[in-house]
Formats: sequence, C-alpha cells, structure tokens
Amino acid sequence: MKVDHVTVAARNLEKLRAGLAAVGLNSEYGGPHSNHATEMALTSFPDGSYLELIALQPNADPHAVAKNEWSKPIEHDAGPTAWAAHVNDLAAELARLQSAGVEVGAAVRNGRARPDGTKLDWEAARVGGGPTGAFFPFLIRDFTPRELRAFPQGKPTTQDFSGITRVVIAVHDLDASAARYAKAFGAAVTARETDPSFGARLAILAGTPVILATPVNSDSWLARRLDQFGEGPSAFVLGGHSSGRYQAVSKSRWAGADVSWFDNEKLGWRLGFE
Repeated sequence: MKVDHVTVAARNLEKLRAGLAAVGLNSEYGGPHSNHATEMALTSFPDGSYLELIALQPNADPHAVAKNEWSKPIEHDAGPTAWAAHVNDLAAELARLQSAGVEVGAAVRNGRARPDGTKLDWEAARVGGGPTGAFFPFLIRDFTPRELRAFPQGKPTTQDFSGITRVVIAVHDLDASAARYAKAFGAAVTARETDPSFGARLAILAGTPVILATPVNSDSWLARRLDQFGEGPSAFVLGGHSSGRYQAVSKSRWAGADVSWFDNEKLGWRLGFE
C-alpha cells in the first residue's frame, strides 16, 4: 500500500499555505475542484505522493459545501482529514474488498482544472463506513496522466523529502482497528509501543504506512480530537529527510526510527519527518 496523497483541511487556503511556509515547506496552487465547494494547493514529493491542502473556494456554493462530507473538518480547521491510495484497477480492488466482507462505496468521477487550464480527471471510491479516507484510505484511479495531478510545474515541489511515509490514524480501540485492517488488507501488527510525548499508544501495521494511535488518557490532544472529529488521520510523517535546515521542536522514536516534529503551533497541525 502506497500513499497517493493526504488531505489537510481548513477554512482558508492561504492560512494553510502560510503554515507550511512558516516551517520551510513551499506549496503550489492546484486550482478549484469541480464540486463548487473546495479548492486546493499541494506540496509534492519525488515519489509522487503529495500533501493536499484543501479549503473553501471564494464564494463557494453553500449547498455544495453542506453536501461535502469533509465540511466539518474544513469549517473547524481540523488539519489532517483523509488519505488516499492509488490503484491501477479500481473495479478489481473494490470487488476484492467486497469479497473480503468490507463495505465499499461506488466509484465517483471527479476532477479539477489547474491554473494553467489543464483539466484533470479521476475516479475515487470510499472503503469502509464513515467519511471518505478517514479510517481506511479512499482509492483513486486517474484517467488523465497522474503526473499532471501530482506535479503542476512538471516536477516535485521539494526534493528535500522522498514522500509521505506514515499516516497516523486516531482510533478508539487498537485491537479492533488492527483487526479491521487485517480483514481488508491482510496487514498485521508488527510493533506496539507507547509514546508519552505524542500522547498515544501505537500499533504499527506491516506493509502499510499506517500507524494506529489511541490516547494515553482522556484529556490529551488526541482524545479531544477523537471526540470532535472521530477516527481518522491525526498526523502525517515525511521520509527521506536530506536537509539540515528543517527544525524540530520535539522527537519521537517509533519502531526503532526517529521521527522529528515540525512546530505545530506555526503549522496549525501535526507533521513530522524521519
């Protein structure tokens, strides 16, 4: 399983972009979505994965906003909201998941126009119940060349990181959540540990970028997030760090690897690098 992209949501796109810039990461405007509700910017990496910054379009259609299933995280500046995995044959993967007893949604066509006028076209489908891309990744397949979606300028936004390597998903129950991943994707837990500085007990899933995280206590930031937004991404981690100019305000050690954390006060959400 490889990350296609991860979604970071808030009301104001320029505020999201300014937060990334404050910790040293550039972003590129990607254009409005065809849903008449949201627009996006992105920071892409050499492996083709990217951070999608998503917010309301100027003069967004209120009815379209209300129908958008990410309207709550957008309206409340949730930050990490969803993630996607790329598949070459969406119909076949949906059929496989259904045969495993996993609920899936229908493939939905979508797209957007880049600022240079290039039209992008893809289809995506939800996996599991709940909001799209929250607990399980949503699945996406491109009709137009994927490089046009990931690299608006024809190249990665930054070369300082290889890509998005970890998706930290806030959950209520580690064992039940791990069992759901095993059923859907055959992913086994390879390590369990507690990170007091992150405020979570963790389960790391083999063959996936997924780290399941449950709060260590009821008054932690992670517990408050679960209460407000439910289960879903709470942080993302970048890999292949190759520049000393990025500053970490704290560090974790997960599965024998160091994870450094950007300043979430500047950023507005949690992003790390290893």
